Formats: sequence, structure tokens, C-alpha cells
Amino acid sequence: MKKTVVGLLGSLGGLSLISPLLALDYSVGELGINARRLHQAPYNLLGRKIAIGQVEIGRAGKFGWDKATVGNYPFTLADVFYRDRAANPNQHIDPHAMMVATVMVSQEKGLRGVAPEAKLYSSAVGSLRQAGQPEECLTAQYTALQNSSDVRAINFSFGDSLERDPRENAVLDGDALLTKCVDWSARVHNTLYVIAGNQGEGGIPIPTDQYNGITVAYSTQRDQKYTKVGFPNLGGDPIGIGRRLVIKEINTKGRSGVSLVAPGDDISVYHPEREMISVSGSSFAAPHVTGSVALLQEYSDRVLYRFANREPSPFPPRWSLEARNHEVMKAVLLNAADKIQEPTKRMTRTLYSKQNQTWLQSKAYENAKIPLDLEMGAGHLNTFRAYQQFSAGQWHPRNNVPRIGWDYNEVSANSHQDYQIAQPLAAGSYATVTLAWDRLVELDDKNNNERYDLGETFRDRGLNNLNLFLVSTANDSKVISQCASVSEVDSVEHIFCKVPETGRYKIRVQFAEQANHSIQPYGLAWWTISE
Repeated sequence: MKKTVVGLLGSLGGLSLISPLLALDYSVGELGINARRLHQAPYNLLGRKIAIGQVEIGRAGKFGWDKATVGNYPFTLADVFYRDRAANPNQHIDPHAMMVATVMVSQEKGLRGVAPEAKLYSSAVGSLRQAGQPEECLTAQYTALQNSSDVRAINFSFGDSLERDPRENAVLDGDALLTKCVDWSARVHNTLYVIAGNQGEGGIPIPTDQYNGITVAYSTQRDQKYTKVGFPNLGGDPIGIGRRLVIKEINTKGRSGVSLVAPGDDISVYHPEREMISVSGSSFAAPHVTGSVALLQEYSDRVLYRFANREPSPFPPRWSLEARNHEVMKAVLLNAADKIQEPTKRMTRTLYSKQNQTWLQSKAYENAKIPLDLEMGAGHLNTFRAYQQFSAGQWHPRNNVPRIGWDYNEVSANSHQDYQIAQPLAAGSYATVTLAWDRLVELDDKNNNERYDLGETFRDRGLNNLNLFLVSTANDSKVISQCASVSEVDSVEHIFCKVPETGRYKIRVQFAEQANHSIQPYGLAWWTISE
């Protein structure tokens, strides 16, 4: 790849030939995200009929459309685009996009992706000499409108440099046009944006400062299992020799950067010129998350279909179209992430930071105002655990809720919603609760066509401030400081705390401070251990 492209895509690490026996089994299998288990009976989840998107500088090739493609391509695509139109045959095909697509939808035996039956729409922005954030936004919007505006997740394994941002003294404050575009599109098109995390030295910081999606760092292997944050990932406290660079390329106001960690070390992919090679980088961690969304959404559609047709069903009775909402997907994926391996195997790995610290040694664990760790986010992607979290069903606050579940709801300003957990929680067990909601970004729609057009801008209406608590019902007024998340700057609150004593508890979602609308929708997921 050309150096100019590599600089913006992030480091690919060493590229080398690999054994076909390794394939994607390590990263997609039990040693990685454990999605292979969902491919098998009785789950049989492959992402069927679920649309996902891919936006990069170039695009993947489509067999039967591009003459440059050959019959041994490991995947088929739903469609390919150049910005806001169909792609011209044989133009803007890029090896990097091909490799990223492999992780998501490869159908090749021995090189099977996370969601091999998903419908992938691959879009190219084009040469950066003739494109910037407006063209990147246009491309993202066009991708989100595919499949009758039903694209469940969009993968960004690329980004733009602060050096190219037209703002004077640009920083990662969420105000770049592309960042605001991503947050606007997530809300308006109801799609989860999955953004590859920045890897330093001017790499791809924009739009890693988005609010409404997921930013992904990559993990490396220890003893053949993905358990450590890769060193090139930017994140952590701005100290030491690299302080000036780190300050420039992390979010301002102390806002969390990384949302989730996924495998990105020695990932086997298809390269059109060299067949199978091994690559590393956050570019290849993000598609593990995007593909996982397709698996979960296939499950959701299966549930909805059986309910609609009144078929006998083993699925939980509490389910609705709200399962498709991006806030729900974000809350579910983050809440099901691995942090600390437990004797019960509820979490299957302990994740270590670059300094070999665990989540229990992080500021996020100690400080209620910091919801996510700067390097580890909420932890490491575990797709099977996310399935368990999601399949527990939707539960509303008007009734008692089980120890595991999720909800999509809303809360009014200066009020709260309480979720009473039916079973007593066990002392010493860990409770995990995640709340996700949107920053409100609106389009300055000059021609009133309800779409972004080149030359238009976005307006940041701000972020309503929600807080999250796990409260003992024996003493409603007493807040357990370790079981609270009260960030004033993030669009996610996350609790991972040890239950202090056996008893009855409730989850409280509080609307603490209004910045825009007086009613705030949110996604919520929880996982607790009963007595």
C-alpha cells in the first residue's frame, strides 16, 4: 500500500504469509471473541439478511462487477459504492478494504469471518487529494441509506488526520464535521458506527472522538489468547516522553476514548495480491465488533419473525423492534465485555492494559466520574457473552426485572427510572450495568431535503447528563459510591462493582442535567449474580 494511505489507515503491523490452518479461528474463535460458538447448533447465527456497511478510502472488490476480481475471492458483497453513487467497475478497489471485509463476511473454509452471511455494502471515499471530511460524511450517509435505510452497523477502519482538519488548532473535542456527521447519522439512521481506534503519530484520530458509536482498540495475544491491549493503541494518561503527542490525540475534557477492545494482532485475512496474510492493527479489531452486531441482529430478527407469525418459540416473550436500536447494541456489547476472569467463567479472560494492569486497578474502577478505562474501555469483546446478555430479553421498569436483561426507554429531566431486580444479589459478586444515549447533533439542512449535501454543516445541541446507580432497596437514600457512574462529559455510564452485602437492589437511571430536549431516550443493559 502507498505510504500516504497507510498513514491515515493506521499501522498494519508486519504483513507475512501464514498457515491456512490458523485462519481466523484464533480471533473469531474461543481464544478471541468466541463467535464461532454462535455459528454452530443450536444457535446457527451467521448474520443472514442483516445489512452492515463499510466506509474507507477504497472499497472491496465485487465478483461479477469488477473484472479485476477473480473466482477465488472469499466473500460476496451486497453492493459497492463511490461516495453517493454506484461504484464504477475496477475503480477504487483497495487491498486494505478487502482485508477488513474478510474479517466481517469471508465465507472461505478456514478463513471464515465473524458474520459470513451478512450483507456487506462497501463504499469508497476516493483519493484524499480530492476528498475531505465533507466527502467522507457523504459516503457514510449513502451507506446508511442502503437496504431501505436498514443498515445495522457501519465499520470505519479509516479516519482523517487532525493535520487535515480545517479548524484552527483542531483538537478531539467532537466538533469536527465528520465526527458530528457520525453522531447525527447514528441517531437519524439508527445505525451503530464502529470506529477503529487511533494508533498515534498523526494516524486516524477523527472521528474517534464521536459520542454515539463505539471506538475500538486492539488486543494482542498472550499464550495464544487475546488478553492484552496492543502497545501502539493511543490511550492512557498523557505522561512520559510521548505526553505532547498523547494530549493531542486523546479526547478533550477527560472524555473516554476507547469503548471496547477486540482482537487485532496477527489476524489472518485475504489480500488480493498475496492471498492469505497476517495483519495487525485497530483496522482489523473494529470489523470483529461490526460482524458481531450482525450475529446479534440475526437473532433479534428471528425472535421478531416467530412472534409476528405466532409460531411456537423458545425465545423470551419480552422483545420488540427496539432491539434494533443502536443504543441497545452499544449497551449490550459494552456490558458483556470481559474484564476479569472469574471462577464461574462468567467472564472468560482477564484483560491487561499496556502497563499490565487489570480493570480493577484502573481509574474507571475507582472513580465514579470515569465510566470507561482510557485504554481498555469497558473490556474485551466477547460475542457469545453479548448473545447471552441480549437473549435475556427486554424488561421495563414498571415491573421487577431478572438479574440479566436490557431495555430501551426514556427518562424525563429532573426525574429517574428505577429497575427493581427481583432476586437478592449475592455479596461479593460483581454487578455490571451500562447506560448509553446520544449526543444531539442536528443537520443545518439548507435545502430541506433531510439529507446531508456538500456545503452543509451540523449543529451540536449538546449532551444531556444522565447518571447511573445500583442502589440498595433497604436504604434508598444511600448511594454506594463504588456502584455509581456519574460522568459529566460522556454519553455512556458504566458500573462494574462488587456488591457490598446480600440483599435487594435496584438500578436507577437519573436525568441529572438538561442540555437539549427534556426527554432522553437510552439503552440499558445489566448483568448481576443472584444469591
